[in-house]
Parts: sequence; structure tokens; C-alpha cells
Amino acid sequence: MKKIFFCLIALLPALAFGQAAQPFTIKSKVGKLNAPAKAFLVYRLGANNVTDSATIKDGEFGFTGVAMNPVNASLFIDYKGIGFAKYIAQNFPDGGPSKTADLLNFYIEKGNINITSPDSIAKADVSGTPSNEDNKKLKSQLKVVIDKAQKIVIEAQAATPAQQQSPTFQNAMQAKYKAIQLEQKNVLKTFITQNPNSFLSLLALTSVSGPAPDVSEVEPLYDLLSADLKSTEQGRQIKSAIDNLKITAIGAMAPDFIQNDVNGVPVRLSSFKGKYVLLDFWASWCPPCRQENPNVVRTYNKYKNKNFTILGVSLDKESGKSAWLAAIKNDGLTWTQVSDLKYWNNLAATVYGVQSIPQNFLIDPTGKIIAKGLRGDDLDTKLAELLGKYTN
Repeated sequence: MKKIFFCLIALLPALAFGQAAQPFTIKSKVGKLNAPAKAFLVYRLGANNVTDSATIKDGEFGFTGVAMNPVNASLFIDYKGIGFAKYIAQNFPDGGPSKTADLLNFYIEKGNINITSPDSIAKADVSGTPSNEDNKKLKSQLKVVIDKAQKIVIEAQAATPAQQQSPTFQNAMQAKYKAIQLEQKNVLKTFITQNPNSFLSLLALTSVSGPAPDVSEVEPLYDLLSADLKSTEQGRQIKSAIDNLKITAIGAMAPDFIQNDVNGVPVRLSSFKGKYVLLDFWASWCPPCRQENPNVVRTYNKYKNKNFTILGVSLDKESGKSAWLAAIKNDGLTWTQVSDLKYWNNLAATVYGVQSIPQNFLIDPTGKIIAKGLRGDDLDTKLAELLGKYTN
């Protein structure tokens, strides 16, 4: 849940561009702070991390430097003057900010950046350069979505353990997540359409893509971007990713592969030709996968006699083979299961561009991909559409 909604609050981390370094100046005013308070600025310059510091006098401080086109930066206020290393250790004990951390994320780029706040840096207004102005505009447009997302997270956290384990509750929450993600996508798509020359549009496009991109959705948005954005390193990377997506896009013939089943017997995907096949990527160590398995089992039992089957592909490790086999038994996964036990380097997962699990692809009897990313009741609905509603 945290991973799903993190992208709603902070679109994406830094994206470095292979362009010439350009100068920037930051002028800041935060209340009337004085020593021992100190400011720390962290950003990337090419392949290197840069950490800079500044003394604060009567709330004022500043930074100068160069950046490789727009890059995400973080500004921290160390009120006690304990030093950057101790500040990070105390305020980011588990990798995320504590309640005492005072930080601001913004964009460094060519020009004069102004940061002002009457009290904390976290509440500061950032202005003066195109990316920061666009970021302010986009955050305002996403606020309604973010507020709804936070309410859903609170609802999920307030559920009892029994509710959280209930397939009915899980499917209901999944439907709410989907609705919020669709609303977010629509906001981002509108922003891209209206701002084809904005650096933020590149970030928005990557966020629209998500972990399971649909080329028919992403490519038209990419085509709207200006020639300048497309010519950047990140723009070229997105174009390359789009070309790779076409290999497993809806309508493409499913790439064939061979992996061993639980008994070490090689299984070829194309051997299932003639049936509807759900190619299901999962792993024993993946909680969302294990939560989704009851839905998959229920749907399999409904349609297994109607020319439908499943081929499970596990992203478990060699050292986790026993856990994989135990999960198959405990979750009641009676269909064919294969794996090369190479974790995220699983060859089939690489070919299909799998970046997160659970992920699946529905393949028709001719071997063509006709749907993907079917979670919760979506798989049942799609199979009912293709094979007719289930009857006893």
C-alpha cells in the first residue's frame, strides 16, 4: 500500500540528463533562524552525489552550483547544528523521514531559485524556474487525488487482521486503489498534453507508465512531447522502453520460453497453444502475490474445464526453492508452475518486461496477448466475457 501511494505524493526520484552543466543560484529565507542552525543541500551532478552546506543568518542562506539540466534536490534544516551525518542518522532511522525531519524536495536547474517560508522549510514556497513553477502547478492539480489516497490508506490500516486477510475486503480495497490510480493518471495525462515542453511531463509520463506500462497508452503521450524533451537522455530512454514494450503489448504474439517445473521437467509456453492461458508471474516471498493467490485459485477452479489454464512463473531464488514449493502447496496452486530460480533475473520475466509482481498476461488460443495486469475480480470478469459466465 505504501509503495502504491508513494508515487502520488512524490512523483519520481532524480532523473539525470547527459547534457552540459548549467549554473544555478538558490536564495532562501526561512523565518529568523540563526546559528547553530545550518542548511544542507543534496542533489546529483551527473553520476555523483553532491552534498553542500550553508550557514543561516537571520533566516537567510543560499547556494550556487551547476546541474545537468533539471534534477531533483533535497534541502534539510539542521536546527541543532549536529552535522549532516548525525542529522540523517537521527531523522531518517529507517530510510524514511521522522516527524522531526524538516526537509524540502524541489528541482535544481539553470536560473535563480527562490525559497521562502515563515517557519519550516517543509512548508516553503519554491519559485523562479520553470520546473519548480510546473511542479507547484502539478502538485496543486494532484492534491484532491492525494487526499483521497491518504483516506484509503487510513481505511486499510484501520481494518482488523481478519478483514485484511479476507479476499472480499482485499478486492474491495483493490478496486479503490484502481479508481485512485486512474484518477491520478488522468491528471498526469492532462498535464502532459498541456505542457509538452515541461521537464515535469517526462516525470509524469514515467509515472503514468507505472510498473506495468501499456504501450498503447504511453506512446501517444510520448509523441506529444517536444523535440527538445525527446532528444534528452531520459527522452531517448523512454523511447527505447516503448519499443521494448511493443514485444509484449496487447495484440502481440506472446514470446515463447522454456523453464523447468517443480520436478525439473522443461515446460514450453507454446505447448499450451489452443487454450486460453494466464501467464502468472509471482513469488513465495511477495505478500501481494500471496494475497492475490486466492482470487487466482477461485477463478482457475471456475474455468479450468472451459479451455482455460494457468502457467505460473516464480521469481524465487535457488536458495528459496523450498519456500516456493511450500507456497504452491499451501496456497493450493494446482496448475503448472515453473521457475529458473534466478530471482529478478528470471529469463521469462526479463523477456516480458516484468518490473513488479504480481503481474500476468492473458494469452488466447492462437498465442496472442489479449490482456494483462488482471487483478482481483478483473480476471473473472474477463474470462466470463471470453468463455461465458460460470455455472455449476
